[in-house]
Amino acid sequence: MNLSFLLSQSSASGLVTLFQGSGPTFRVMVLMMRASGGTITRSNQSSSLREAGGGVCSSPGPRRTRRRRVEGGSPRDRRSTEVGAMTMTPSAPSVLLLLLHHLLSPVSSQTVDPSVADLTNRNSDFAARLYRAVASRTDDNVFLSPFALTAGLTALLNATSGPTQDQLLQGLTLTGLDPQTLPDLFQTLRTTILQGGTATNLQQGMAVFPAQSFQVSSSYLDLVQTKFGGTAQSLAYTSPEQAINTINHWAQEQTGDQIKELVTNLDPQTQLLLATAASYQARFSPSFNSSLSQEERFYVDRYHIVMVTMMFRADKYFLAYDSSVKAGVLKLPMTDGMAMLVVLPDEDVDVTAVEEEVTAEKIQAWIKQLKKTKLEVLLPRFLLERSYMLKDVLQTLDITQVFQDNADITNMGGAKGPRLSQVFHKSIVSVDERGDDITAGGGVSIFSTLPPRLTINRPFIFIVYKQTTGNLLFMGRVVDPTKK
Repeated sequence: MNLSFLLSQSSASGLVTLFQGSGPTFRVMVLMMRASGGTITRSNQSSSLREAGGGVCSSPGPRRTRRRRVEGGSPRDRRSTEVGAMTMTPSAPSVLLLLLHHLLSPVSSQTVDPSVADLTNRNSDFAARLYRAVASRTDDNVFLSPFALTAGLTALLNATSGPTQDQLLQGLTLTGLDPQTLPDLFQTLRTTILQGGTATNLQQGMAVFPAQSFQVSSSYLDLVQTKFGGTAQSLAYTSPEQAINTINHWAQEQTGDQIKELVTNLDPQTQLLLATAASYQARFSPSFNSSLSQEERFYVDRYHIVMVTMMFRADKYFLAYDSSVKAGVLKLPMTDGMAMLVVLPDEDVDVTAVEEEVTAEKIQAWIKQLKKTKLEVLLPRFLLERSYMLKDVLQTLDITQVFQDNADITNMGGAKGPRLSQVFHKSIVSVDERGDDITAGGGVSIFSTLPPRLTINRPFIFIVYKQTTGNLLFMGRVVDPTKK
């Protein structure tokens, strides 16, 4: 079967259809809602769908059977059941309208300052382009923090002038904005993102490290510290080991000991380094119940299967399907106003094909199309730790002059400025059952009928964003959850 799930809505018939399953044979659940004398009719049916060519494995495993849950048993230990038509008669047709409004209402959002919203949209555009450029260079897992890198590059932008600054503005999708206003905008954006308890599970930092022969003015250091939450410090690259220890110690402090090694070797001729580091502990709300987690198959490709710890929860989730890229989109709410989008391609679609279509506009469209539905979700537990040297990647995004000998980075301090030698970025994410204390014990299905099941058991894309601003904080690809 070439679909993991499909959420389609027809306003004319009020028909909502969900395809769900994890093997070659899927169950189809049809929920029909229609007003007829104040009556809502609900029916469900099962259907075996022919397996499409090019599935997740050349020899699919046995079909998974869903069994009826006995009292105290696992929600997965149950037999496939058929639920007959169920008719409910509300007191008035208006109840149906309220129900439809509840199910189909868009994701709520808070008012955001127009200037900050504009900066967020621009940052999202750069984030998507950066992610595509990084992902296109590897077939392995991918994880990075576009927000941390954007903050670092924008802090560096404020040390530039002339054509170097103009090109950075264009490369970062900031053309048309006054460079003098960017520090205050970023400070406002950082405050919005880190407000509440986000700072406890999201830690990130940026640093500008010029060689000792280049000065750093006190005014530039103050700007980097207060507006971007970073630092600027001169290093003796002629003593590479000492410089490496300084940078790694900085990364360790910024990420609460999560990142201990950002760089391993340095060129003694280095003039300027930009370093960014970020760590994130996902905390879902509602959380997954660890007592329901169990080992399941994950299909890395049609020839490679690994066993992973699969987390489970039955709840109401926001779901969408994009037929243009043949992928489903699941929203997993998290604490502190964060959310994770999980983008799962159909079984016959390679994850890289979907990645090529990931843009800021596409992500925004996915979020707007999300509809709330009852769902059983199985998501693999994973830990990713990815490190990148991004000079070559940034040059493919038309950020080149800052790396050249004629780069104008004189606003950092001193008469002569350095050229940027390299950009180091490392990020870590841990995705497990941890969440808020209120919902930590839930997860068992309490619905009167079996809801559709979505099993994330093949390569997928995930995006962590702040719901109030829409800012893309992390983006990644999981090809093999057993590897960092």
